[in-house]
Amino acid sequence: MNIAIVGTGYVGLVTGACFAEMGVNVTCVDIDKSKIDKLNRGIIPIYEPRLKEMVDHNAAEGRLKFITSLSECLDNVSIIFSAVGTPPDEDGSADLKYVLDVARSIGANMKDYKLIVTKSTVPVGTAQRVKAAISEELAKRSLDIEFDVASNPEFLKEGAAIKDFLNPDRVVIGVESERARALMERLYRPVLLNGFPIMFMDIPSAEMTKYAANAMLATRISFMNEIAALCEKTGANVDHVRKGIGSDKRIGDRFLFPGAGYGGSCFPKDVKALINTGKQWGVHMSVIEAVDNANDRQKSVVFRKLLNAFGGDLTGKVIAMWGLSFKPDTDDMREAPALVIIEHLLNSGAKVRVFDPVAMEETRRKIGESVEYCKDMYDACTDAHGVALVTEWKQFRMPEWKRVKELMSGNIVVDGRNIYVKEEVENEGFVYSAIGK
Repeated sequence: MNIAIVGTGYVGLVTGACFAEMGVNVTCVDIDKSKIDKLNRGIIPIYEPRLKEMVDHNAAEGRLKFITSLSECLDNVSIIFSAVGTPPDEDGSADLKYVLDVARSIGANMKDYKLIVTKSTVPVGTAQRVKAAISEELAKRSLDIEFDVASNPEFLKEGAAIKDFLNPDRVVIGVESERARALMERLYRPVLLNGFPIMFMDIPSAEMTKYAANAMLATRISFMNEIAALCEKTGANVDHVRKGIGSDKRIGDRFLFPGAGYGGSCFPKDVKALINTGKQWGVHMSVIEAVDNANDRQKSVVFRKLLNAFGGDLTGKVIAMWGLSFKPDTDDMREAPALVIIEHLLNSGAKVRVFDPVAMEETRRKIGESVEYCKDMYDACTDAHGVALVTEWKQFRMPEWKRVKELMSGNIVVDGRNIYVKEEVENEGFVYSAIGK
């Protein structure tokens, strides 16, 4: 089976590599010639565990190719996935420019039946706009060629995307015709054979499912962050509360960890897009708006704790930050809480020394040399008055606290992810602060 995937960002590249791993012949298309040249040389633009090995293997086997022109491969594929970006517009809505550009390109070049599948996260009604764009291009060519559109949203966690694709909780597919359904069933046959559920539904429901899922997960995070704030005021321990409510089968224990706020390419953007969709349809998404506002506040919690620890004055203080990416096992800095914390610290007159296992270059690309980039977590602590854990990479979980203490000029530790044991840290002479304790 031959398919094309337009867009070689996070979603497109993971999708292409995984379909190729399942035996599908995949052509990945991107107008960014530099990116395609690098991919053809085995240089992967993002960090994701196992991705490089999978790309290299399937490219060597001839099942995965990278080109810059969709028209070059269009005649030889039956399904085209659109996995281009949908960045937030000024009002928070999803910008569909690139999605519609792909649709117009398909309509301008297709010669026979195609199934066009939206993989990007898009608001309800996008499929109809894609269909209209293709039809307009066909009309310009005075052609009446049959085609179908479908929605197949991704549910990939950065840091575990390969596993999520090959072993999914579910595959959601929105279709309008039996022909489209049959093609998608054939494409996902390896998933069906392994017993993973595929859910076929109408296209608007599939489009909404993605936003609803991300908004629900974001809601759980913001809910626990607000509970954590109340725990601090009342003397409760949020870890005990989390375990107490998570044991309720109606609630479950996933996404109940308080912290420095959520970030990344999905939750912030999709929450805002869902709020905007509600406005367009006259529905006030008050709960989701509260989730968004709570997360904006939470991104400053580590800074506020540092400021409080130093009596409200950070002038001249050296702060070490462990972790920069919005979560472990990725170099993604989009909407990362670390960026907010750094901005507050610098504006308060502090000096910032940082270390992250993989996100240093991406951070440098975003904020330049405004912070000092260090060779490891201990180097970051040299002469620091305080240290803040921001991203819970595994290598940060068991520091040599005696070594940290010897390197530092101060003794403040702010645990932005609640991974340390208070008594252990305090026994080494530190003043320890966490979230919700």
